[in-house]
Amino acid sequence: MMKKLLLTSAIAIVSVPVAQAAPEIYGKAFLTTDYINDEADYTNRVDDAPEDSDVDSVQINSNFSRLGLRGSEAITANTDVIYRLEYGIDIDGDDSNTFTSRDTYLGLVNKDYGEFRVGRNTSVLGYVYDPMVARAYWDNLGKRTLNDNGGVAALNMLDYTRSDSSVLWIAPEYKDLQLVVQYVADEGSDDNKDKDGYGAALKLDKDSYTAAIAYSKDIEASGSINTLDFVTDDNAEGLINYGGDAFRGTVTVDLDEYIDMSTPLTLGAVYQQADYDFAGSHKEKGLIVSGKMALENFAHPASVYLQYNKTDNLNGIDNNNSDQIVLGGEYELKDNVIAHAYVGQNSADYTSPLDPTNSVADIKVFAVGGGLEYLF
Repeated sequence: MMKKLLLTSAIAIVSVPVAQAAPEIYGKAFLTTDYINDEADYTNRVDDAPEDSDVDSVQINSNFSRLGLRGSEAITANTDVIYRLEYGIDIDGDDSNTFTSRDTYLGLVNKDYGEFRVGRNTSVLGYVYDPMVARAYWDNLGKRTLNDNGGVAALNMLDYTRSDSSVLWIAPEYKDLQLVVQYVADEGSDDNKDKDGYGAALKLDKDSYTAAIAYSKDIEASGSINTLDFVTDDNAEGLINYGGDAFRGTVTVDLDEYIDMSTPLTLGAVYQQADYDFAGSHKEKGLIVSGKMALENFAHPASVYLQYNKTDNLNGIDNNNSDQIVLGGEYELKDNVIAHAYVGQNSADYTSPLDPTNSVADIKVFAVGGGLEYLF
């Protein structure tokens, strides 16, 4: 009797239909060789002594390389469970943290109600990114403070981040309109209601142009800066924690759709504003204009691009300004193998948050390089 019962149970288990979808492994390896010259004329704020820096270097850089696992599982006729585990990989080995968390979430997608993602998510400004065409070393939006060791860096305006403990809703597309809404729980604060973040993005995506806006509160414009950059006194305390609002508007236009042109040309523009809430802050204002043109008479698809970035009151600090211009090109050896080359310069006036009338440093960074991007 027991043997029959065991046999019946085994047959029942084997007979249950299994419709588990296999996860997809994907990623990107993007490695470049860059020649970099960085110069800085600054004053050490410990003893007000003038100091200069002029450094040339050749670097091997990994540019947002990543490895991920994603997939979905149907649970009803209209609803799927979705998941993603994505990690940044420093394939040149410079960073001791070889794996860093990117988008990692579990969620649901429904044909009528859209997509819900819970976990660590790209913030809303990341969904309105079309005009940004600079790559590799010069894909540097969000680099707004000096290196941890006070080293020279090419500084730029606020960019999107990734938010822990967040919920993202991507609404069903309606007449070429896409709405994204985000909530971020500040689990490290005793006063969650005042520190939680939220934001939304709306994008219109037509055949010949795109237009988008995004707004967030205490998501992108949230973090800390050291008011004592360039200071060599380890006991000095100058850390400012802040929150704030961020707004981004973007537009791209395929010009060849409106003007008879021999080669396709896409123009883009970004206006961005960030309002930080620390005492004495000023609104950070950013502008980006870009153009990307396809090139004819090549064996494989090729393009050239030009991008100019301007930021005033970088990181909310008065007279903390930067300008950046980059010329680059791409050549598709295959759909998933792209060669890159670029040259650019960033100039910045880096001032003290405690005394914005006193310029701490004049910074210039020049970089030229190229490399290979492999998608899988």
